[in-house]
Amino acid sequence: MHPNTLCFRSWAVFPVFFLSVLLSLVCPGFRQASAAPEGSKPNVLLITIDDLNDWVGCLGGHPQTLTPNIDALAKRGVLFTNAHCGAPVCNPSRASFMSGIRPSTSGIYENSDAMTDSPVIQKAVMLPQHFSANGYRSVGTGKLFHGSSGKEYFDEYGPADGQGPTPKEKLNCPKEQAKSKLWDWGVFPEALEHYNDVTDAAWAAAQLHEATSKDKPLFLGVGFYRPHVPLYAPEGFFAMHPRNQIILPEVLDTDRSDIPKSALDLTDNDTPPSHDWFVKSGEWSHAVQAYLACISFVDSNVGTVIDALDRSALADNTWIVLFSDHGFFLGEKQRWAKQALWERATKVPLIIVPPKNLAADWATAATCPKPVDLLSIYPTLVELCGLTEQPQLQGYSLVPLLKDPAAEWTHRALTTYTQNNHAVRSERWRYIRYHDGAEELYDMQNDPHEWYNLANKPEHAALIEEMKSYLPTENVSSPPAKPSRKRRDAGE
Repeated sequence: MHPNTLCFRSWAVFPVFFLSVLLSLVCPGFRQASAAPEGSKPNVLLITIDDLNDWVGCLGGHPQTLTPNIDALAKRGVLFTNAHCGAPVCNPSRASFMSGIRPSTSGIYENSDAMTDSPVIQKAVMLPQHFSANGYRSVGTGKLFHGSSGKEYFDEYGPADGQGPTPKEKLNCPKEQAKSKLWDWGVFPEALEHYNDVTDAAWAAAQLHEATSKDKPLFLGVGFYRPHVPLYAPEGFFAMHPRNQIILPEVLDTDRSDIPKSALDLTDNDTPPSHDWFVKSGEWSHAVQAYLACISFVDSNVGTVIDALDRSALADNTWIVLFSDHGFFLGEKQRWAKQALWERATKVPLIIVPPKNLAADWATAATCPKPVDLLSIYPTLVELCGLTEQPQLQGYSLVPLLKDPAAEWTHRALTTYTQNNHAVRSERWRYIRYHDGAEELYDMQNDPHEWYNLANKPEHAALIEEMKSYLPTENVSSPPAKPSRKRRDAGE
């Protein structure tokens, strides 16, 4: 764990203490790192974080973010500063990066769309399955697919299940202000071992310490729930971000005046409280504080897993991939949650770190501004680990950028939210096209808040045509739900 974490009060370092107690019971005298046998396949540590936007220190999304472990990890590999999700909501995002298939091809657009209802997904080989088929032991824990689903795609799965405990009554969000029971924020629960993210981190760490370089190569997926709502974290992490000092996101009162009606209809989400309620109730700063606290909390758990890897026998021969499934609004553009095609909902952290014994062959302590999306994770790992080719994949391998972050890159990042609504991101521009032909265009270099829609400016007509060429030609409908299947809570 990064040494700066030690100053974050005893709560912030407690996961390491919790881990040490667990390890003393399950694997005493854990092994120190040793060089992997020459020619062996590399291991993979895949870390997903739920609902984390670019509020991490290395991306500079918020000036009060404290993420020393994620920041330290970024210095060991390549930080993609222009990475975007395939879909700005949990289920379709995870279905897309785990299958390598875009929502517009699979028809998985919403949390209520089940992968088992999609004929395309039914025929697909999921990322952990492909590793298993290539001689790996695939192990997972936490939220990797939507909710706590997808365990069947792994050889073995961890113990924690779901978001974790919730109080009998909400702490700070009135029931009448949010349709989803998950919308709340505050300090809960008191005991650290009741947080599923802590349990998942400890279990993953134990898997790493039990592994040896003589075992099958390991594919380990760890999915952390925070900072997904409810925004609950231990008291010490709230104390790291005093409420009376919170800096709120910038909001322009006239921001929505040039946004097409189809955009407003698509993003009209009444699951969370309205932005107007947050402002008038005085809870805006409290919710932002809670989000920052949850980010620091999940960073601490990331540190637990990375520290365990660095002490294990797999330390020298493991690729690390850390990313979030999509972003999150906290008042920007006068809205909350995700479910939109603007930057705050689509931009995510993405860090890829090479094995220590291969570090000389790859870029380290580097940033890459090229537009990439999460569908690249699957093909990148296939190439890095020498797996058999997977023809279903629609993303592009990032290997050229891992060698040279300034390499030529002709691709764009593509995000889809519901049928035939897409955003295309280049290094400078964001273009959005809705199902009815309405458009938005933003100059992200000069207008990072996306306050001024330039789509109707004649001087940008050629640029828009170029951006439109990256839109998918296939936009299938959502698969019909099986009558016997119970729909998942759309707020999960």
